Amino acid sequence: MSKFEDKLAELGITLPEAPAPAANYVPFVQSGNLLYVSGQISKGEDGLITGKLGADMDTEAGAAAARVCAIALLAQVKAACDGDLDRLKRVVRLTGFVNSTPDFTEQPQVINGASDLMAEALGDVGKHARAAVSAASLPLGVAVEIDGIFELA
Repeated sequence: MSKFEDKLAELGITLPEAPAPAANYVPFVQSGNLLYVSGQISKGEDGLITGKLGADMDTEAGAAAARVCAIALLAQVKAACDGDLDRLKRVVRLTGFVNSTPDFTEQPQVINGASDLMAEALGDVGKHARAAVSAASLPLGVAVEIDGIFELA
């Protein structure tokens, strides 16, 4: 197990198998040392995490959904690294999309669910640039979708 997976285990997290793409795209593309991971939707062990922030879901629940997206992102990174997560040198950027009402303004706090996990699990390697934006709707009605760019060794 990698040092990052050891830290995830301390947090009570075991990385699942990387989710398969849901349409006509690949889950990740590597160009040079950069790995571009396709958007990961909020799907936990019990299925899709759906809802609209500002209507039927609060910020705390949205942050929990974003955390699930971060776990899926790391699962994709591990798959891209042939199972060796220690090849991860840096989380470069995350882009978070929040299914929210027009008057909801706490997208950054929602996406903190993912950013906080990256920092907790990866330390300085997990500190990244990011965007957190509202979306009128997301695929399958999910609450959050996040994509990422990662640097690999």
